[in-house]
Amino acid sequence: MINKDQLLETLKPLIDPQYKKSITDLNLVRDIMIKEDSVSLTVITTTEDEAYKNQAEAAIQLSLKPLGITQVHIRFRSITDYERNQLNEVLQPAEATQDQPAPSLKPILGEDSPVKFIAVASGKGGVGKSTVTVNLAVALGRQGKKVGIVDADIYGFSIPDMMGIEDQPKLVDNRILPVEKHGVKVISMGFFVQDNAPVVWRGPMLGKMLRNFFHEVDWGDVDYVLLDLPPGTGDIALDVHQMIPQSKEIIVTTPHATAAFVAARAGAMAIQTNHEILGIVENMSYYECKACGSKDYIFGKGGGAKLAEDLHSELLAQVPLGAPDNHISEIDYSPSVYKAETKSGQIYLDLAASVISKLEN
Repeated sequence: MINKDQLLETLKPLIDPQYKKSITDLNLVRDIMIKEDSVSLTVITTTEDEAYKNQAEAAIQLSLKPLGITQVHIRFRSITDYERNQLNEVLQPAEATQDQPAPSLKPILGEDSPVKFIAVASGKGGVGKSTVTVNLAVALGRQGKKVGIVDADIYGFSIPDMMGIEDQPKLVDNRILPVEKHGVKVISMGFFVQDNAPVVWRGPMLGKMLRNFFHEVDWGDVDYVLLDLPPGTGDIALDVHQMIPQSKEIIVTTPHATAAFVAARAGAMAIQTNHEILGIVENMSYYECKACGSKDYIFGKGGGAKLAEDLHSELLAQVPLGAPDNHISEIDYSPSVYKAETKSGQIYLDLAASVISKLEN
């Protein structure tokens, strides 16, 4: 179990926006209680800026996770006049600067944002939605685009593992920097939980975490942001539709008639919320024998085409059943990313080209 000194040292990089010094050096972290894997504390704020509070909350959770802390309870309290006077007396006059807002992150949301959002959805789990998200993002990067992934499947996060990401996001100047691999920037709930622990949250907490992914993460320059949605039409999908009304949607299904029937619900939700469906990706379309080249349609035929017809959209790609032939000894090992020169890798490159054509021409 960590002690108070270790906790304060870990939070030292968090800078107060007015005094430009560490919140621990300024003694702005109070009421610390540590119990095994949980911590509660109070942060004294010198500004009423809600953006700073959100940044601080996300940064504290991120900083404490490597220490084995899975539950963090943070209370924010405004500094009193007495406390501010004491602080000003301790600091040199030049250091007691006027109140200034925290540096703002470059917004990626809003009507003026040039970022193109693509939500990847499915009606049910197990159809390969996350695999499509990862490989489409990498393929867009191979086409010269700057790409990010928001792993919005809060309960079933899998993107870091699928991409072979072992690093953690870094905290720089109170900003969370996403992890980058294969030229794709990634943020996921998986970075904020310990040892694959379950996320036991209700709807409002899910929406708050999702908003943090957009507002408290420094995405830098990105052309495309892909959102790996949880299957179905629940809270997160609705939050995304409300937060990003300009996002487009790709629906993933298998050729099986039942999978396509269920996926139609996700498509219907996109239509009801006025989100354009870019098209359908049919995953696990067939299994191709490496030795003889013959194709076995294990899950049947026609599900993707039927779904595209029902949603008045088009079938963008049919991806065969299989797994990347990657080896763990490779420097850039990723369990679920196809190499560009493979057949599936080329299918994803063609899919990326279709998406670029639809959104930029």
